[in-house]
Amino acid sequence: MSTPPSPPGAAQADGTSIRIGALVPLTRPGWVEAGRHLLAGLELAVHEVNDAGGILGRPLELVVRDTAADPQRAAAAVDELAGLGVTAVAGEYHSVVARAAATRADALGLPFLCSSAVLDALTEQPTPWVARLSPPQSRGWQLYADFLLGAGHSRIAVATQPSVYWAAGTRILRDYLAPRGGTVIELDMPALNPAAVCDELADQRATALLLLVGHPEPAVPIVRSVRRDERLAGLMIGAPAGQPEFAEWAALLGDDGAGVPFLRYLPERLSPLGARVETALRERLAEAPSFVAFEGYDTIAVLADVLRSHGADRARLAESWPRVAVEGTRGQVRFSRTPGISVWQWVGTPIQVVDRDPGEPGRFRVLHAAHETS
Repeated sequence: MSTPPSPPGAAQADGTSIRIGALVPLTRPGWVEAGRHLLAGLELAVHEVNDAGGILGRPLELVVRDTAADPQRAAAAVDELAGLGVTAVAGEYHSVVARAAATRADALGLPFLCSSAVLDALTEQPTPWVARLSPPQSRGWQLYADFLLGAGHSRIAVATQPSVYWAAGTRILRDYLAPRGGTVIELDMPALNPAAVCDELADQRATALLLLVGHPEPAVPIVRSVRRDERLAGLMIGAPAGQPEFAEWAALLGDDGAGVPFLRYLPERLSPLGARVETALRERLAEAPSFVAFEGYDTIAVLADVLRSHGADRARLAESWPRVAVEGTRGQVRFSRTPGISVWQWVGTPIQVVDRDPGEPGRFRVLHAAHETS
C-alpha cells in the first residue's frame, strides 16, 4: 500500500501541529478591515513556514478567534486557546482588547506576541510572558505632536469618545504640547453632533482637529461636516490612530478623506523581504496591504524563529524574548525592556506621519518620520 506524495516543500507532520492562537477583530464593532489585513499577514507567514517544511517537520496551525473589539470576549478566547494547547497567542489590533488578552495570558503563563496594539500599559505590572511589535502609544503620538508643532499648529482640538485608549492619547498630546506652547481643547463627542463640533472649532479658534473616535461612526460624519463648513476652510483634520490607512476610508469620503495625517508603522523603503511580502499580500487581499498586514506577517516570522531555536514549550518561548533577532519585513526585530512599558518591546519600529495626497488620494505622502535603530 502506498501513500500519495506530499506537496513539494510541505511540512512532514509527525501527527501533531504546533498551534498558534490568533486574536483578530473580524466583526463589528471591531475595525473589520484592520482585522482582515492582520489575518492576511498572519496566514501568509504560516503558509510560507509550512511550505518550507514547517518547524522541525511539524506544521504550524493558526487557530483564529474573532474578538469583535470586545475585551471580555478576548479574555475568554485566551482561556479557550490555552485549553486547546496552543503554544502562544498572537495578534490583536484594538489596544483595550489587547490589554485584556495580555492580562489573561500573563495570568495563565501563555506567551502572547501582540502584533498591532499600542497602549503603553498592556499589563498593570511587568510581565515576562508578553512581547509587542507595534510601538508604544507614547512614542508614536509624541512624534505626531512634533509634526503638529512643526506644521504651525498650537491650538489643537481633539474630538474624543470614552475609552482608555483615547484618554491615554489625549493625555500624551497634552503633556507633550503644553510645555511647548500648545493647547489641547477636548470636544466630548457623546455630547456633540457634527454640526456642534464645527461650532466649537470656530468658537475656540482651533487650527487642527484630531479624530480620537471610532470609524466609520462618528469619524466620517465629522469629516464631512468640517469639510463643508466655510468657517473652517483652513483647519487641518488629523487621525493619529490610522483610520485613513484603509480603503474603506477613501471609499466613504473620497476627496474629503485626503490630507488627513495619520500614524503608519512602515520604513521609508521596504527590504527585499518586505517587497516580496508586499506583492504576496497584495495578491491575497486584492488591494494594497496596510502596515497592519506587515505586522501580522512579522508576528509569525518572530514566533517561527523562536520555535525553531527553543521548541514549543511555553516557558522556554517566553524566556527567549530578549534573545530574539529576526529580520522582519520592516527591519530587524529585537525586544528589550523600555522604561514605563510593562512588556518586552521592539524599540526599532519605524514610525511615519502620512496622509493621502489631495491631488491623488490613492497615493500616500510621508510628512514626517522617525526610526530608532533596534
